[in-house]
Formats: sequence, C-alpha cells, structure tokens
Amino acid sequence: MNETYDFIIIGAGSAGCVLANRLSEDPATKVLVLEYGGSDKSIFIQMPTALSIPMNGTKYNWKYMTLPEPGLDGRRVHCPRGKVIGGSSSINGLVYMRGHARDFDEWEELGARGWRYANCLPYFQRAENWQDGGDAYRGASGPLATNAGNRMKNPLYKAFVDAGHEAGYITTQDPNGHMQEGFGPMHMTVKDGVRWSTANAYLKPAMSRPNLTVVTHAMTRRVLLEGKRAIGVEYELGGQRVVAKASREVLISSGPIGSPHLLQRSGIGPAAVLQKAGVELLHDLPGVGENLQDHSEVYIQYACKEPITLNGKMGLLSRALIGAEWLLFKKGLSVSNHFESGGFIRSDASLQWPDIQFHFLPAAMRYDGKKPLDGHGFMVLTGPNKPKSRGHVRLRSPEAHEQPDILFNYLDREEDREGFRRCLRLTREIIAQPAFDRFRGEEIAPGTNVRTNDEIDAWVRETMESTYHPCGSCRMGEDEMAVVDSELRVRGIGGLRVIDSSVFPAEPNANLNAPTIMLAERGSDMVRGKPLLAASNAQVGMAPGVGVSQRSGKPLRAVGQ
Repeated sequence: MNETYDFIIIGAGSAGCVLANRLSEDPATKVLVLEYGGSDKSIFIQMPTALSIPMNGTKYNWKYMTLPEPGLDGRRVHCPRGKVIGGSSSINGLVYMRGHARDFDEWEELGARGWRYANCLPYFQRAENWQDGGDAYRGASGPLATNAGNRMKNPLYKAFVDAGHEAGYITTQDPNGHMQEGFGPMHMTVKDGVRWSTANAYLKPAMSRPNLTVVTHAMTRRVLLEGKRAIGVEYELGGQRVVAKASREVLISSGPIGSPHLLQRSGIGPAAVLQKAGVELLHDLPGVGENLQDHSEVYIQYACKEPITLNGKMGLLSRALIGAEWLLFKKGLSVSNHFESGGFIRSDASLQWPDIQFHFLPAAMRYDGKKPLDGHGFMVLTGPNKPKSRGHVRLRSPEAHEQPDILFNYLDREEDREGFRRCLRLTREIIAQPAFDRFRGEEIAPGTNVRTNDEIDAWVRETMESTYHPCGSCRMGEDEMAVVDSELRVRGIGGLRVIDSSVFPAEPNANLNAPTIMLAERGSDMVRGKPLLAASNAQVGMAPGVGVSQRSGKPLRAVGQ
C-alpha cells in the first residue's frame, strides 16, 4: 500500500476540499486526500437551520475542550471542529462574512508579504457565486454559493438595522462589498436551501476524477521526513498503519488545532514542548502551536412583546413541519441560519476599521438549542473581534488520538476586557432606539442590574463563549516565530505547506470560513506554480468620522447607562 502521489492533502475541511478540487484540475496530477471523518449525508448537516445539532454532537465534531481558562475563573470552553468531509464548513453557522479590507492589509504589515486586500479580493471573487451577480467586489461564477437567506422577512431583522442607524451608525447594503462598516444584511453559504459546505461546493464535483483519491476514516499519525524534506505521511486506517509517499508536496489542512498538533507529532515544533511529550525533535520551530487566538462573544437577550420570534417555532410539532417543508420543497425557515442582519462598528474614534461585530437573532436561545424563557425573545451576539489575548496548542504525547492541550487565554489582556464592556453598553444603546419600541421587553441577560465594570466583568467571565473562530497557531510571516512563509511553506522544511486558518497572522473582523476558503484558493495557485491573479483596484469604503468620531456623526438619542 506504499503508493506515491504528487500531492497529499491532510484534512478534507474548509481549505482541504478547495485544494483537492483545484489541484486535481490537472489530469496529470495525482492527489490523495486523507480525512478522519466520514460522510456528510445527514439531514442535520445539510439543513441550514439544524446547525446546532452537528455543532454540539460528537459524530461530526472533534469536540475539543480547552484547559481551564484563567480569565474565565477556570471554566473549560468548548472548541468544536469538524470531523467530517467539509470539516468545520459542514458544522458551522453557515455565515459568509469576509472581513474588512484593512484586516488583510494588517496581515501584510505583520509579515505576510503579498496578502493585502487588493491581492486577496480576486480570490474571494473566484470562489464565490453570489445570488445577485458579480461586480467589482462579488463573484458570480465560483463554486461557493452565497445568499441572504430569507432576506430579513422577520421584522426584527430590519428593526436591528434601523436601530443601528438611529444610534448614529451608517447602513451598508453589502458588508462583503464596498463598505463593511455599518448595519445591514448578513450572508450565508446556502444553495437551493442546502448548506453549501466546501464538501458540496468543491470536493464532491471533483470526486469522479480518476486522479483524485479520497480516503475517509484515515487518521494521519505523522508527516514523514527525509532530512529536511517531507516525503510522505504515515496514517492509520482500519487498525493498520499505511505509508503514502508524496513526490511533490505534503499539504496540511487540518485546521488551527489539528495542523499544529500534527506538526508537533511529526517532530516539528518547539523543542521543549516536544521533549516534554516524548517526541523526537527533527526540526526546531518555536512558533508551532503558539499565537492561538479566537473570537469570543456574549449573548445579550431581551423579551419580545410580539409573538414573532423563533422561540415560538421550537416545539416538536413546529420543528416537524419545518423539517417536512425542507424535505419536500427546500423552502421556509429551514433554509436560513437565522443570522440575517448584523453590524460592524468601531468601539473607539481612533480606530481605522471596525473591531466589534454584531450577530442579530430573532430568538433568545443558545448554540446548543436551549432557550432561557418560555415566551418570545431576541438577542444580539457580540464580542471584540480584534482580540489581543494569545494562547497555544501543545501535544501531550505522540499518540494521534489524544487531544492536545488547548488554551486561548481568553480575557488575558485588559483591552479584551474593556472590549466586552463596550460591547454591552453599545448594544444597550442600540436596542434602546425607537425602532425597537414596539418589540422591546425586559432585558433577560445580563439583566439591568449588571452595570458597573466589575459587574460586567463578572458576567462575562461566567457566560462568555467561543464564537468558534480559532486561528493563528501556525502563523504566516518572515520572523523567527513564524511557522510558514508568505507562500505557506513550512520554514526550513521542503515539500511541506500548511494551508488553513492556522496561518492567519491575526483575526479578521468577521467569521473565518470565507477567508479560509479565499486563502486555499490563492494557496492552490502557489502550490501549482501558476501566476497569481492580478491585484484588484476596487476602492475600499471607509465610514465618515474615522479618527474623529466613533459613529458616523449623527447625534445619539440620550439613553440611561
């Protein structure tokens, strides 16, 4: 079984599926994809509204847990990662948001040469098939279908956008287009009522190619090195160990937890970490597993005075009817993730681009599907989107099946703690606007008794959760702590690249699936040695008042603090 391929891709997730499709376009190229998970043929994966089920189970989710987080009073936090073809794009919240243009300019400033927004935008466009057609910012012919769900039919979505405007912020028609900042619609990866994961968009259309081999339920134990070059992998399948050789490159796309863990098991990483775990050091690379970061959020919940929220659709009969409509027609509430409006704002006038994101939901519930009240409610999910706290991923032993130690160090930095205080106070100002007068009931969480910095800090420590956007643990750059260079090549090792969100130097101000797919699209051209797409000259919209005002300048109606 010692077969040889041109490329071996480890992980059929958000990035790996893109690579599998693009690399196998060349019929002369032989590609192997190894994925530990299995099939995605589950109604709970394919039906967008059922997202909480695969996200919180164990069949399709690695269900990693962090070490006790010091900044959260020792709480352990759930870190879901996809264990299925499509990876986390098969279990995530389906949100398609790219990030602000300045996020990618920041990558280049941090050492990722050539990754500024103008260079990334053409790859966002190449990936995308936007429901309203293409323009200077959106793509119309790519594999990845994106749409606006049910286009904010529930009046609460529009109330949130209107309230943002009344609170002094601008409105944006397309946060993935010219202007990210402001309040407006949110987009999702759905096609004809079905979750459009990278498995559906990229991998399955390529599966019939004779030069592409996909092996599921295969646990990659380690990358094989010959001196300072990767020559293949050793993986486990059905209780047997198998070796596959790569004549050109091994491409690791196992995500921000799996990729550093695999490198460390392979003898590539910080010497002290490997020595402690009993792994022979083959290449000392101190940044592997470091720089781990994540978005985190709190749920700010209100009772709703009108019976129009999703809380009224959570009974067994209602769920059965919604599911039946999806099975028969792929229509109705089931085709949306229900995050159909949101916002991006700056928390301080001095900032050049947004650092806070709002997800609005016309329901008061949690990601696990539990609801906090019997009546109707709505909520805003928010948190500081440019976190300063950093953590790590470190293996415990050479055993591939043993989960690594994960620590995000949430709220380690005062800037992040202050960020949450601002998020709560700004959200309260927005919900207090006239647009919500007919809907707004009592504040359920945190409750009006939580007002001082100390009270807010205590509530955040108790209730804050991950937004499920880990990244940065195999950082791209040119310095000694960088793991990969600007062409995603592992520093000091030939024939080996990491291509997934673990290479992000810093969090984009948005959800991570879209930029991960963009990165894999651009990375595939680098691997193939193709000329990179020409940089875009599309202009970036910047809100009025940058550097002068935290808002666009319109006075805010006075509300109690």
